[in-house]
Amino acid sequence: MRIQFSRAILAAAISSTLGLGAAWGQAQQKQPNWKDRAEYDLVQAIEAEKDPNKKIELLNQWKEKYPTSDFKITRLEKFVTTYAAAANRQKALETAQEILTEDPKNTTAVYYINLLIVGEQPTPANLDLGEKAAKTLLGNLDEVFALEKKPASTPESAWKQARLDLEALGHRTLGWVHMQRKNYEEAEKELTQNLKIHPNDAEASYWLGTVILAQKKPERQSDALFQFARAAAYDGPGAIEPKARKQIQEYITRNYTMYHGEDPEGLRNLLNLAKNNAFPPEGFVILSEAEVIAQKEKELEASNPSLALWVRLKSALTGEDGAQYFEGSMKDALVPPEDQPAFTGHVISQDGTRAARSVVLGISDPNTPEVTLKFETPLPGVAAPGTKIQFRGVAREFTREPFMVTFEAEKKDIIGWPEPPPAKKASKKAAKK
Repeated sequence: MRIQFSRAILAAAISSTLGLGAAWGQAQQKQPNWKDRAEYDLVQAIEAEKDPNKKIELLNQWKEKYPTSDFKITRLEKFVTTYAAAANRQKALETAQEILTEDPKNTTAVYYINLLIVGEQPTPANLDLGEKAAKTLLGNLDEVFALEKKPASTPESAWKQARLDLEALGHRTLGWVHMQRKNYEEAEKELTQNLKIHPNDAEASYWLGTVILAQKKPERQSDALFQFARAAAYDGPGAIEPKARKQIQEYITRNYTMYHGEDPEGLRNLLNLAKNNAFPPEGFVILSEAEVIAQKEKELEASNPSLALWVRLKSALTGEDGAQYFEGSMKDALVPPEDQPAFTGHVISQDGTRAARSVVLGISDPNTPEVTLKFETPLPGVAAPGTKIQFRGVAREFTREPFMVTFEAEKKDIIGWPEPPPAKKASKKAAKK
């Protein structure tokens, strides 16, 4: 993906710094001069030619016939722009470097090096070339875009925008260079500057997520995930092409879930937010899965402390050391202790038609067996499935698969058990017998 700049405005800025732009449209110049009318006519033919490959042929003719032309630098610039139009990146870069040997601040050369070097093999030479070109570009902006150099036909707002476009390009190149060199904090600074100017540069958003993640700072996970979401979700001008964006979508889905836990709605909200913003709002944070669990536990502790205790106990019991935890921390102990609220469970089944010798309860879920209460003295009465009771008891047994904790309980520790119906009085007729 390439960021598109205002070519016409940039061309005007480039020409203004060289002092040669007008030469293309003028037959007579005091300095520099055409060698003869034939040179001028050849240049006119070059200007009129629309096919980049044919234009390169004409430029080579000009070079062969007029090797010492007064317009040598202008010709090299034309080679650069035409090679770029013909998608010959290597020749464009080589020619731009040739220009810089004679004109180190040449705007056309440094512009095209910045534009084309990103994505080339990150060899030390290419990285050095990109860094030098980017710094030259950024360092000359005030001179290039001085208001007195603005063409009369160019609106001041467009002139200022062209300056911003080149500024963004320079920061973009430096961000890429630092990223390749693994200078991740410097890369983050440069890419952030680029995105402040060009927020729709989705490729830079992807790079920014990459360099933030590479810093390996747990507290920056939210920022990295946001930038990946931006690269995946943004689909306007400057977006990454659809096939690559789909791959990034799969990447952000996988990594968001690994970090935060399964949360489709949360992911949708993140993608929608990132689609419309290049940077997250102040205070933005994506909780890790551990933080989500801790937050839920805190909320549950405040709203339902007895259920919160059960969730903690069940989590410990279903862990790798669950059996050891039961033996060392729960077995033969009254759970919950007297100073804590009793557990609340829903009856799933009971053993006994008139009195309960044992009752199976669900606590986390009304239909999932988790607890068996056993009574040394059967509990009178029958509780229909779904009946809610409160209880505490002495933990005696535990199995992990299937999960079950067995408690011994007494009637005094049960609240909410239905009272048995009163015994029927014997009829007088039956009494006489």
